[in-house]
Amino acid sequence: MRRAGKWAIGAALTAAAAFAAYQSSSAPGAVAPTEEFIESVVVSEPAVVTESPISDQPCSYQWATEDMPELTAEIDVAVKRLNPEASARAQAFGENCVRADGSSTFGAMETDFYVTLPTDDLTKEEDFGNWISQVMGVAIEIPRERLQGPKYGFVEFTFEQSEAERVILRVPIQRYLDEARGKSGAELFRMFYQP
Repeated sequence: MRRAGKWAIGAALTAAAAFAAYQSSSAPGAVAPTEEFIESVVVSEPAVVTESPISDQPCSYQWATEDMPELTAEIDVAVKRLNPEASARAQAFGENCVRADGSSTFGAMETDFYVTLPTDDLTKEEDFGNWISQVMGVAIEIPRERLQGPKYGFVEFTFEQSEAERVILRVPIQRYLDEARGKSGAELFRMFYQP
């Protein structure tokens, strides 16, 4: 137990004893305490108080991600059913609460998905938009309780011709639900692509 905590407990016990003595002496018909009585009052050592649980300790927050292997396996299988050359993974985004002792706790804010599709032509906006529509159909069908965090994340699409040649765009899931559901082709692609 910390020294300041012991002092606080000692002060509280002293105040309580003084209050009790005052109450006893001011009651009608009360007899003033004798020296023998005062000497017999012993203030015992306070009960042992355990340190705060680690989750109650102050911390510093840092942006962080955590892989979601089970959901990754499921979304990857679903995406490969649409196109065997594609791949997908899921990742929780949030904050690490890092404590002074180096321990940390992750708190998810959202679940994000990353989908990669190889292509031989980066100008196929119609095809890319149709692909986005198919994958978003899979993503929005995942039960909400399977996702981490209180809000919807995004699906990031990478259309890759080579390591140096690719088109990347993000589709925020909530925006897709609000504005783009039912769209496809070049219209859907252009809605989220910002060159």
